[in-house]
Amino acid sequence: MGRSAKSFERRKPQFKPRPTVLVVCEDSKSAKRYLEDATYHFRINVTVEISHCGRTDPKGIVANAIERSAKFDRVFCAIDRDTHESFEAAIATADAAEKVTVIASYPCFEFWYLLHFDYSRKPYRTAGNESAGDRLGADLRACEGMERYDKGAKKSVFDLLLDKLPVARHTASRVFQHAVDTKEMNPSTQVHTLIDFFEDLSELKSN
Repeated sequence: MGRSAKSFERRKPQFKPRPTVLVVCEDSKSAKRYLEDATYHFRINVTVEISHCGRTDPKGIVANAIERSAKFDRVFCAIDRDTHESFEAAIATADAAEKVTVIASYPCFEFWYLLHFDYSRKPYRTAGNESAGDRLGADLRACEGMERYDKGAKKSVFDLLLDKLPVARHTASRVFQHAVDTKEMNPSTQVHTLIDFFEDLSELKSN
């Protein structure tokens, strides 16, 4: 983990009033749908493309983002730490790219959902036949209203958790700062920085 906390501070968009934005997601279901619904919620009046490139490995996702970056002003890659061997290499590649920013979740995107309910620094690791994601999913389904959470379900998780969004944004920021300070990223997420960015984009409507 080579980045400092300062490198993740919230920044207002510094480009032209009508930027184009690409977000490449690791999965084509839960995370992609959530981020699409977030852009609708903030009524963003700019071009924001949320896509899945057909790759699930971080290195492949970042490579796809860089390849497409010439057509966009800002590019984000929403990837999971999970057990991907190419994760650190993907971050290093993105750091060297001019427009590409990694939005990482440890161990996976679902940790962002969990932070809508409470602060947590409980690490998630593979145990027996259960992956870190499986164990996190079990904790998530123990939360009120999430008992039937299914990554592939059509129901909007964004709408379901909307009233808890302010809590999640505040809590995720605290969790991430603690992760950086302790040099232990499991668990943590940077999804709140992307939500902040979407909100900043919504403010461009009146410009």
